[in-house]
This record gives sequence, structure tokens and C-alpha cells, in this order.
Amino acid sequence: MLLTIDIGNTTTKFGVFEDEDLIKRQTVPTIRGKTADEIFETVKDEMNYRFRDVIVSSVVPELNESFRILAENHFNSAVSFVDHDFDFGFKINYQPPENLGIDRLIAAYGAVQKYVKPCIICDFGTATTIDAVNSGNEYLGGIITAGMNLLADALHQRASKLPKIELRKPEKVIGTSTIAAIQSGIYFGYVGLVDGIIGRIMDEMGEKPTVIATGGLVKLIAESSKMLGIVDENLMLDGLRMIHNTRSEKPIKNFH
Repeated sequence: MLLTIDIGNTTTKFGVFEDEDLIKRQTVPTIRGKTADEIFETVKDEMNYRFRDVIVSSVVPELNESFRILAENHFNSAVSFVDHDFDFGFKINYQPPENLGIDRLIAAYGAVQKYVKPCIICDFGTATTIDAVNSGNEYLGGIITAGMNLLADALHQRASKLPKIELRKPEKVIGTSTIAAIQSGIYFGYVGLVDGIIGRIMDEMGEKPTVIATGGLVKLIAESSKMLGIVDENLMLDGLRMIHNTRSEKPIKNFH
């Protein structure tokens, strides 16, 4: 069994693989300052397996030591953290390369391995990233913008009379209450932002890429987006699995 862990700013995803098959998935809140013992108490019932290895993607470095101890002491497993030393198999046109979020690289790697080049990779989480890999096997870079939850929180925190709202797809664009108007503005405004940026990236690439979308808010956005193609909620976990297989010199399942 292989345990893959994707530590994000808001949530942490655990994925258990038996060979190429994802047999268990658990998502828990990312809480900075948590000890390995505390994390284990949260996941021990769902992650009740014997793991040979643990592989981790982390954008929260202050939690890395807790997850290292979690793997070694609670799962009795060797643990590795993916970093920029891994050969992702494409040229990285990003300056400086070490400033590129490791989650963006893993998502791009997973998309290229599972699907096809050229591709655009969208990850909808605390922040939204949209990145591009061309047919020449070059990671071109992309964009970072605030996620929908951040936009909703900013409106609530910075405008005294605007309430905190639930993110959902409104029935119509024209809101007939303050809550409906905020929901519409955030939702339809965000879909417009996403589709507009993808269109501009396609124009700059000069080719027709496959668009792969992932992240916690992907299903909500995909309901109305005209540009999102493949929705893959497990892209990061699969990317981690394939990186582990590459490091172990094991064959990668052919997804094409």
C-alpha cells in the first residue's frame, strides 16, 4: 500500500493506493501547529492500513515535520517529500524555478502523464492556479488568483454591511437580495474570470490544449464553465503516486 498526502493551505488530502487503484480517500482541515499525534487521531480510523511508503506534497512547510513523524512513528513507513529536484520530464520556463509551487508542478506532471499535451491545468482551491504545458513539452507558467472562498471572505471582512455567504450556483444572474447579489457576483464573475483567462492562454499558446481541472471547488465551477474539459478531483494524488512509481523505477499505468 502507498499513502499519498497533499497538504494544502485549507485542506489536506490523504489517498491510499493499491498498485494503480485509489482505494481510500480522506480530506481533513489543514491546521497549522498540529502535532503528529493530533493528526493521527484525526485520520487513524480511515487510514487503517499497512503502508510500505508515504509520499507528500506540501505548501505548508511548518507542518512538514509533523507529517514526517506521522509517517515514521505512526505508519512505520519511509516518507519522502516531493521537491524541485525531481525530474518532472518537461522544461520549466519559470523564473526562478524554485519559486514555482510544488503543487503546481505535481498537478502539471499528473495531467501530462494521465492525459495529453498540450494541456492547461486548473486547480481551484484557496488560491486558483491555471498553468500551461505546450506540445513541445514545456511548462510555460500560468496565473495565480484568489479562490472563490477568499473573494467571499474579503467582501464580508472589508465591507461592514455585506454578510458572509454560502458559495453556490445561483438560479439566475440578477440577484433580488443582498445575499443573492453577492452569490451571483462571486459565482458568475468567477466563471467569467476562469473562462476568460483560459481563452487568453489558448490564444497565447497558439494551439488547442486539453483543459484539466481539479481542486476542492472544481465541481461547482465546472457546472457553468464553457472551457473546463476534464474534471479530475484526484489529479494531485495520482500525480504523487506516479512520481513515487518513477522514483521506484516501476512502470506507470498507461492512461492514454
